[in-house]
Amino acid sequence: MAPTIYDIARVANVSKSTVSRVLNNQQNISAEAKERVLSAIKELNYHPNKLARSLSTGFDAILVISRSSATIADNPFFSEILNSISRKAEEEHFDVILQTSQSNQDEIKKCTKKIKEKMVKGIILLSSPTNEQLLQQLDIFGIPVVVIGKVTGDYTNIFSVDTDNYRDSYLQTQYLIDQGHRKIACLHSPFDYNVAIDRFGGYKDCMEANGLPLKKEWVQNSGYTIHEAYEAAKSLLQLKDRPTAVFATDDLKVISVYKAFMEENVRIPADVSVIGYSNSNLSQFLFPSLTSMEIPIRKLGETGTELLFSKIKGTGDTTPSKILLPTENIKGESVASVGEKQ
Repeated sequence: MAPTIYDIARVANVSKSTVSRVLNNQQNISAEAKERVLSAIKELNYHPNKLARSLSTGFDAILVISRSSATIADNPFFSEILNSISRKAEEEHFDVILQTSQSNQDEIKKCTKKIKEKMVKGIILLSSPTNEQLLQQLDIFGIPVVVIGKVTGDYTNIFSVDTDNYRDSYLQTQYLIDQGHRKIACLHSPFDYNVAIDRFGGYKDCMEANGLPLKKEWVQNSGYTIHEAYEAAKSLLQLKDRPTAVFATDDLKVISVYKAFMEENVRIPADVSVIGYSNSNLSQFLFPSLTSMEIPIRKLGETGTELLFSKIKGTGDTTPSKILLPTENIKGESVASVGEKQ
């Protein structure tokens, strides 16, 4: 039979509570007693039962909350950032629990259960919903939560790591305008998440600031999947008043635009220019090369996980609650200058 903490206490001639304090790295114990306990552990070849100990101290695990599967199909962002988070968690000897939910209430219920059962010591959200009810609920429990995305409310235990999506979209739209484009379409995602609102907002405000029209048929809600974005891109080509440039607000939409245009023999950028956001793992295969804003997906995951563990350990008191990471502006060959004939 495997030795227990009672056996250790007997061999070390200390109380069971003293053994427990040593196993949990608590400080209120004399050096002599600690040495006797450690010696007894070695003598008995004792290996603690992690599950049993977790009932009182909690599991060494973090919870990663992803979107529902319907909104992340085909999207490499989530697999890449999850891989980045997992690597950092392994360095800290923590497990990763991945959670998806069909509704906000279901998500809150699942999170509450895991927190109350001490299954997790911190949480990472892979996106920031415009409805922050989940964040409001999680803040009450007092465990650190890091959001990969924008957080609009003020919280005690909620932190965020993001890029400046509004500014980046404004700059990309302005770049098209500076190249002479006036008819600029936008393929955007549904406005369920702050990233979609900010990226569309940058485009919209830049167009308005330059006195340019936002024609309804040029602005397309392109959903979450490649198929939806592909259909939206094809619809632009069917317009009598076709745009001369397309701003695609994520890499799935960029790929869809390239595919739809190639099938219809529409040349990029000779016929229509394309600009957007990119993931280097995908954009390197595009021809012509994409003019884009490169999102540091790996850095987002690493920074978010490092921030979470600093809060778990209590070493991140001076870390800002909201971190903005820089993006890289890539000048490819997918944008052409146009004259005033528009």
